[in-house]
Amino acid sequence: MAVYRIERDDELIARLIPLEAQFWHYVETDTPPPGDGSESADRALRCLYPRDSGGTVDFSDDRQLSATFADMVAVREQIEALEVAAAKLKQTIQYAMGDASRALFDTGEVTFRRSKDGTSTDLDRLLADHPELAQQYAIPKAGSRRFLIYP
Repeated sequence: MAVYRIERDDELIARLIPLEAQFWHYVETDTPPPGDGSESADRALRCLYPRDSGGTVDFSDDRQLSATFADMVAVREQIEALEVAAAKLKQTIQYAMGDASRALFDTGEVTFRRSKDGTSTDLDRLLADHPELAQQYAIPKAGSRRFLIYP
């Protein structure tokens, strides 16, 4: 049995009290809290709404949600631009490294190593040669909702 000592942190407690009150308000009013960008919020939404109804909601006249959508599209475009910039920087470093495995910098380091060789199974060919195995070893997999954006 392990015993851990946790020191009281009054600053943390002071920050948690208003958050707890806000959370409890959501519980008392049976109101789902707004999304906070966390993985747990994403999982909660997937549990709350596991299936779509096939219907369409029109938010064209909702200025707030339309602005939220426009912001999301803009942020995704910024992310794409930053990913391209990061890829260029990475490639510059890789080119400078040549065949070296490790590079040191005044603010950190990178490694660029070959992974171990591995093997994989050609499932398409295996199932073509032995179609009976598909049914015998099939594992059902539940579908999930995908969030796709069409700006």
